[in-house]
Amino acid sequence: MKSATSNGIAKYLKFGVGAAVLIGGLAVFAQERYTDLQNFAKILNLVQQYYVEPVDSKKLMLGAIRGMLRELDPHTSYMPQEVFKDFETETSGEFGGLGIEISIQNGILTIISPIEDTPAWEAGIKPGDRVVAVDGKSTKGLGLMEASQLMRGKRGSKTVLTVVREKEDEPRDIAIVRGSVKIRSVKPTDLGEGYHYFRVTSFIENTGRDLEKYMAEAVKKAGKDGVKGIVMDLRRNPGGLLDQAIKISDMFLKEGDIVSTIGRDPKQKEVVSATKKGKYTEFPIIILVNEYSASASEIVAGALQDNKRAIVMGARSFGKGSVQHVIKLGDGSGLKLTIARYFTPSGRSIQAEGIQPDIELEEVDAEAFGKAVVKSKGGNREKDIAGHLLGEKEKAAKIAELKEKKQTEQDKSDIASGWWKAEAKEIEKMSPRDKLLASDYQVFQAYNYLKAWKIMRGVSK
Repeated sequence: MKSATSNGIAKYLKFGVGAAVLIGGLAVFAQERYTDLQNFAKILNLVQQYYVEPVDSKKLMLGAIRGMLRELDPHTSYMPQEVFKDFETETSGEFGGLGIEISIQNGILTIISPIEDTPAWEAGIKPGDRVVAVDGKSTKGLGLMEASQLMRGKRGSKTVLTVVREKEDEPRDIAIVRGSVKIRSVKPTDLGEGYHYFRVTSFIENTGRDLEKYMAEAVKKAGKDGVKGIVMDLRRNPGGLLDQAIKISDMFLKEGDIVSTIGRDPKQKEVVSATKKGKYTEFPIIILVNEYSASASEIVAGALQDNKRAIVMGARSFGKGSVQHVIKLGDGSGLKLTIARYFTPSGRSIQAEGIQPDIELEEVDAEAFGKAVVKSKGGNREKDIAGHLLGEKEKAAKIAELKEKKQTEQDKSDIASGWWKAEAKEIEKMSPRDKLLASDYQVFQAYNYLKAWKIMRGVSK
């Protein structure tokens, strides 16, 4: 995760002037480091002079730096000038490229998540895809920055990713045209009756501001009745800026801690608490996460979960519990360095563990589930017997059939009584609200939980 401020780095890297007891140890360390650097310089000089072919000294130095950082965690990396320049623009929300978040998992280049509405998303890249080649070049043994450079190119140019997808035996080639990516990190949907859905796709510079704007609009629309509840969807959100995660958490908290970070020295603990200026602290919240919710997503989910402000639903999150600080170097290149682990308010470390949802809920394919439901139906009921007495609803239905059919609020609620019944063609014709509830089982269930909030305990209203 990229920290939005530079205050913390000084704390993590400085040592006290009065630490005289360490002088001896530091002197030994300095001598050992000097010896190692001498050896490195000698080896570099020997290679430059005697290697069988001419060598590029800059290329050798870059390889040495990458080799050193590869001994650390996969989120620590060196960024050459052109890569660092692109990195700086990505957090602003508009950049050129594919639009994917990647990591190295078990030595394999893996997609954490494609960013919604980007070239990679539209081309069909899926979370969990393992990228084994880029334009025919193997990704085996590559670090994150090397892989990123391999996938970079001019806008309008095409690249082909060869990916291995879960439960598929053969790799597939996916062609992607690099384009101008403008991220819309917050996508609202009005669910009606005072309920709202917010899809947060990433944490960039304007994410907190945009969510604040949409929340203000929701409150204004609700009027004196107030907002009844919201679903915050953080599934497939790979994370982003720490300050935006803090800002969003703060919006919904009356008080309490949001996140803490601990660096190399356990005594150097930084705690970020709510400002007690949260405007949206009264209504219930359900947060959706899955195995591709990472970093900043986990901070928000953990903060609201531990403060009993929200219920988390879905699957255990990704488990990226480390903080990276980005340092711009003198030549325009940059170093992304892991400086701390972060912890939720209750003291949980998320690193390699993730956020455990309060309610585990698997994602379901609506079409497949619909077929299963149809197959499981059997047996007759009273209404299926010829000549049966009509029920009150049947009488009303018969009368309604004789009149011009008009869609009523009851018709709309059919979605809430059986989302899997809708056919794909029907879904396309629906309103954004009905389309969302008809096609996404987890959102549908979160909406139901919100409407039944009074029977849920342990979460503030």
